[in-house]
Amino acid sequence: MSGLSYHYALPPELIAQEGVEPRDASRLMVLHRDSGRLEHRIFREIPLYLRPGDVLVLNESKVIPARLYARKPTGARIETFLVRDLGENRWEVLLRPAHKAPVGTELWFPDGLRARVEGVEADGTRVLRFSESVWEHLERLGQTPLPPYIHAAVDPQRYQTVYAKTPGSVAAPTAGLHFTPELLERIQAMGVELHTVTLHVGPGTFKPVKGDPEAHPMHTEPYEIPAESARAINQAKAEGRRVIAVGTTVVRTLESAWGREGLEAGVGQTQLFIRPGFTFRAVDALVTNFHLPNSTLLMLVSAFAGHERVLQAYQTAVEERYRFYSLGDAMLIL
Repeated sequence: MSGLSYHYALPPELIAQEGVEPRDASRLMVLHRDSGRLEHRIFREIPLYLRPGDVLVLNESKVIPARLYARKPTGARIETFLVRDLGENRWEVLLRPAHKAPVGTELWFPDGLRARVEGVEADGTRVLRFSESVWEHLERLGQTPLPPYIHAAVDPQRYQTVYAKTPGSVAAPTAGLHFTPELLERIQAMGVELHTVTLHVGPGTFKPVKGDPEAHPMHTEPYEIPAESARAINQAKAEGRRVIAVGTTVVRTLESAWGREGLEAGVGQTQLFIRPGFTFRAVDALVTNFHLPNSTLLMLVSAFAGHERVLQAYQTAVEERYRFYSLGDAMLIL
């Protein structure tokens, strides 16, 4: 599998710098896995491909304003990027410049919050212990982090799904950005069940795979599956109804938590790296965006729909001038 190429040529102007309005006016490419047939739609037409009894699974994680700025006692400025809440006021963070922040470094934030570098991980991330709960300070101190390929100013609410509920992600589960409350109501009214999980997206989602995928250090992300969602998904699978994942984060959550008796409710962490050769047990269809070349997300989609078929679809998307990446257009893979 490591010999497969996940590179494709993308003109820079096709990297979306803003989301379309209304959200469901984005374009939708429909890929039929059985035949390879492609259709070109508008996202609000997605109900045409849904049917009563389908279970649509959404990731309700909410993006937090994870980028904060502090100073050392010397006055030097340090950028602090929150990655993961470790509990007891300890956070895994990325610091910039990191080499200026060894263990013991004190950080002073503008409103009296303090932190101390407590440890350095093998990958260069730091562990900070804060003087008090960071959550009380985020809205005042933090900025919403945007992917490195977005250079325009973006309304933080536009980089948030309309159903975002549980704070914790540092990047949006972007497949869900196309849904409006009205579209979700239409979908539910036609007999499609809506259920949620939570997976907090980390910054590793943007890290490209260099060299052999087998050697790629996959990032760890925490998830939670409510008992109600697990019951509904297990019942749908038992009755032969489709489970449709909204986003690669939902795919990784469901496939990570699939056990001998089906989907297991509860909390956990996943480092699951899905690539061609993977056997899907939970997911029958997928709503997703167009992903970066050589990314773990593109490999996941290739595992689901076929490597050659996906790369051909991406080539068509380029030719048809689809908008790519987080704020771009969508695919529905059936």
